[in-house]
Amino acid sequence: MITTKFCLIFSTITFACVPRNFHLQLEPVTLSWFSMSDLSPAELARYSRHILLGEVGVAGQQRLKQARILVVGAGGLGSPAALYLAAAGVGTLGIVDFDRVETHNLQRQLLHSDARVHMTKVSSAGQRLRETNPFIQIEEHDFAVDCDNAIDLFSAYDVIVDGTDSFAMRYLNNDAAVLAKRPLVYGSVFKFEGSVTIFAPHAGGPCYRCLFPEPPPPGTVPNCGEAGVMGAVCGVIGSLQALEAIKLCVGFGESLLGRLLTYDALGQTFRTLHLPRDPNCPACGNTRTITRLEPERYATPCASVTPLPSNSMSALDHANPPLEVSVEEAEQLLRDQPERVVLIDVREPYETEICQIAGARLIPMREIPANLAALPKDRLLLIQCHHGGRSLRVTEFLRRNGFPQTSNIAGGIEAWASRIDPSLKRY
Repeated sequence: MITTKFCLIFSTITFACVPRNFHLQLEPVTLSWFSMSDLSPAELARYSRHILLGEVGVAGQQRLKQARILVVGAGGLGSPAALYLAAAGVGTLGIVDFDRVETHNLQRQLLHSDARVHMTKVSSAGQRLRETNPFIQIEEHDFAVDCDNAIDLFSAYDVIVDGTDSFAMRYLNNDAAVLAKRPLVYGSVFKFEGSVTIFAPHAGGPCYRCLFPEPPPPGTVPNCGEAGVMGAVCGVIGSLQALEAIKLCVGFGESLLGRLLTYDALGQTFRTLHLPRDPNCPACGNTRTITRLEPERYATPCASVTPLPSNSMSALDHANPPLEVSVEEAEQLLRDQPERVVLIDVREPYETEICQIAGARLIPMREIPANLAALPKDRLLLIQCHHGGRSLRVTEFLRRNGFPQTSNIAGGIEAWASRIDPSLKRY
């Protein structure tokens, strides 16, 4: 069974603590179009506390001014990372995100505010970052990173900071960074835990696929929308990502190349683990097989959505339904065949107070085993949760326990609110 520790890419069995004398040092990155430009008197005053540091000085601050750093995702990790990079004086800071600001983001995504709810995240981030430092350039990329644009986008920057929170995007970002030969500053958070490392195979370190060649099966690992996350943990991890990116550009200290720094907020403890490079890695190994970005490897971010025919569910075999249906298919079933379908919401009661689909029957996931006798076996059961993880596990449980006419609604009420009923409050 894959555990939730997969979210933080560490296991005390697989990885050993780093010996005190171990480090794989990454040389300062070669900055694109680098030239030692003078700092203005106003910039010298602004960055004076940096310049006083012997490891930085005027030359280091000039390197920061020439650096180009891309933050992928203006969310929980991207917010603190981008704010500290902007304040530090990174000359060109790119932000790429396709999403819009939602109220539930504000607990941890400090780039945004109530006044900018429903604004695109890159516009909100750009406004906030220009207020933070008017001496830098902000490049807004209001689109999703995908197979067609990732390598060109990453190649235009010196360092990539990964602030994404889905496995599909992490694999895509990793593979694009490997192919573009750019260091990827990785961060991850889960509940009260977090981790940071640098993936840079071109500099002798590992990549994300050295640890996990393939993503976990769907539904086996909850994301932060399912499991929750402490907002301040995002601040810790995002700030560490910013620090690692700054170190790469300036060239001081020991980087986290080949090392994974893990953080446990409940115990306020840090650990450092050795991450070896896998010579058989499909992305960066000696005989690598991933030489280009192919959409089938990153199903969610790279696949296009094909509209469903209007009669696509009219001939559904209720005795042998698919394991999962889309929200469009579920909505059509509920609209056209209400007498044959039961919608079951397996979220917690407090979640249904935020939003719910009309007509859904609430049975929290933990109460499903005790309610088996009350579930009809002659009707199709559509199972729904927040993002689709819990409901997939419930669907598989029900199928194993005498309810073959059960299907999961992929994407849950989050997808329903996005694609079916925008009036539902998202969280």
